[in-house]
Amino acid sequence: MAPTSNTYDVAIAGAGIFGLSVAYMALKAGLKVVVFDGKHVGAGASGGLLGALMPHMPARWNPKKEFQFQALLTLPDHIKELEAATGVNCGYKRLGRILPLTTQDKLDHHLERAEESKLRWQPDETGFSYTVEPQGSRSDWLSADAAPFGIVFETLAARAAPRLYLKALAAYIAARGSLVEGTRVTDFEETTGTVLLADGATVQASNFVVAGGHSAFTLIEKLTGENIGRGEKGQALLLDGHGLEDRPAIYCDGLYVVPHADGTVAIGSTSDRTSQDTDVDPERSADLIRRATAFCPSLEGRNVLTDWAGIRPRCNKRDPLIGLLPGHTKTYAATGGFKISYGIAHLVADALVSEIAGRQAIADLPETFRPDHHFGVNRLDTDN
Repeated sequence: MAPTSNTYDVAIAGAGIFGLSVAYMALKAGLKVVVFDGKHVGAGASGGLLGALMPHMPARWNPKKEFQFQALLTLPDHIKELEAATGVNCGYKRLGRILPLTTQDKLDHHLERAEESKLRWQPDETGFSYTVEPQGSRSDWLSADAAPFGIVFETLAARAAPRLYLKALAAYIAARGSLVEGTRVTDFEETTGTVLLADGATVQASNFVVAGGHSAFTLIEKLTGENIGRGEKGQALLLDGHGLEDRPAIYCDGLYVVPHADGTVAIGSTSDRTSQDTDVDPERSADLIRRATAFCPSLEGRNVLTDWAGIRPRCNKRDPLIGLLPGHTKTYAATGGFKISYGIAHLVADALVSEIAGRQAIADLPETFRPDHHFGVNRLDTDN
């Protein structure tokens, strides 16, 4: 589909969760918006399967954890508004999360976290709890053998169906702005406001946002001369999950098990720093099933419905990159969410659009999200 105009307030490169969320917030702010993607909506890491919206632990509190907490608190209202506007159900629900305790040290540590959660999560106001339960608790879902010292059960964690969430955002943007798939942005000439496209066409934009997942790092390097991130492969799969729809998520043995409303259950994900292909590795899939069924026997014998592999964007300094690129006045970035993108995308987008529009954001971005943290003297060339 061709752009509906040749002049925009904001042009966005990338139709993943960050790019579409920025477009959504910009349209709500009354700006004229176009989104380009070299392939299609959700072609990168955002098109995965897991949909785990998990909070950071309520310990060693910092601005990043506070921002994510505020994002998870405000996400239900954002989803409700998006669903009402588009008629697309995003598969969102707060289900909570189970964490096994495997040693006495971990039990002691999480008892301390449970106490701190009363300060950080403000349960009397929010209703969200972080509690330690005895060995054998919820063993109809998490095997008691996997949690010899009990479990943590927290009620802030939630899930969404990633592809439905993207579908809702894309529907909103297509109806009110311009969404162009199969067209890649190659450059932005800030002095003239010209967005250059791979097919040789151009459009004009007052502001430009790079939000193309791991491929964004290549364009960011072209624009700034600095490489501040890379791609990291992940793999996940969906099993038949009928009867499990309302169970809480489990995090055990480095894996998430996340039931979804459509009768599926997602397992993931792996992490591979060296591989850059998007081919599903059957051995990896078999290992995911083996490990997950070991601590979650209810998954035993369930059919595999689909599997997925993709490259997730990871900044070398781990935290996302959000804001005006150094040396620029109209060129912004929103990428590198890695494993927390879906839970924070709407608040990241509000902050970035507020910066563009000169208004007050709902929540201030942590300094570790800002470009100054990633570029120049603060840059890391490799992730330690």
